Amino acid sequence: MVEQHKQEPEIPSMTRIQVLGAMGVTAIILLIVAKVSLHFGNFSLFSWNLNQREFLLGVGLGFVITALSGLTYRLWTGYRKSADYYLQVVLKPLALPDLIWLGLLPGLSEELLFRGVMLPALGSDYTAVIVSSLCFGILHFSGSQQWPYVIWATIVGMIFASSALVTGNLLVPIVAHIITNWISSYFWKMSQLAAIKK
Repeated sequence: MVEQHKQEPEIPSMTRIQVLGAMGVTAIILLIVAKVSLHFGNFSLFSWNLNQREFLLGVGLGFVITALSGLTYRLWTGYRKSADYYLQVVLKPLALPDLIWLGLLPGLSEELLFRGVMLPALGSDYTAVIVSSLCFGILHFSGSQQWPYVIWATIVGMIFASSALVTGNLLVPIVAHIITNWISSYFWKMSQLAAIKK
């Protein structure tokens, strides 16, 4: 009897320019959707106040989410495979300086749409937190094998949305999102470079 192995999905190969272009286009689309929603919707944008206390709260939250992500990566095999697939597609072609854009573009555009616009549009309550977070999770869906990554992105979305709701300041999830992307992408990139040198 021939044993059949479940074939792993082939990782699509993208160039650095394609990845950066896709990030830029996605950010622009999300910003346009946010602007159109604000123009036609009967609600106000979630406020964004620059102050030191809430900036530091965002930084701290970013570190906490990164630590939880690392723990989840170690303990949940499905998430580890899903995250590696997703990060292989997005991060492998990028150079270290590109990680700046990986933090800023999604951190600003996704938070503006999902927490700045969608949260108040849905009522600024915990139902809005769940619905906006599910939409955020679905944005990270990249194939049928990727549901663990979608689940994790949804949970992170709930943390971001709750931080906006509790503080009333969009700055907190924006900073947390940027910090999370920067730290996790840097460590993943470094681990890949170390593996190549061995």
